[in-house]
Amino acid sequence: MEINAREKDDVVIFDIEGEIRRSDISDLTLHQLVKDQLDTGKRNILLNFQNVEFIDSFGVGEVLASYISTNNLGGKLKIAKISKKLYLVFQVTMLTKVLEIFDEEDMALDSFEKE
Repeated sequence: MEINAREKDDVVIFDIEGEIRRSDISDLTLHQLVKDQLDTGKRNILLNFQNVEFIDSFGVGEVLASYISTNNLGGKLKIAKISKKLYLVFQVTMLTKVLEIFDEEDMALDSFEKE
């Protein structure tokens, strides 16, 4: 898994590539990268899943932990460009009831401005 961060307006966008799974544990997890941005005062986080091929229960936990940390600080965490296969995983785990998921990055970015 590779994660690159970029900013657009006041939103930090994490472009995630590969598989979000336990075997990919490195020094920095997705949750830690999100927490690092929160520590700098950033409160709007967008996870771009366009190039994510697979997510296991560890990865689902990372997304949920990132959402909780962001929400606890009054921020918003949203997801864009998730595949149908991964969306099904989010449905089964009920994350679709918690997370805002958008088909396109621009739609997700616009939703931050409306809040």
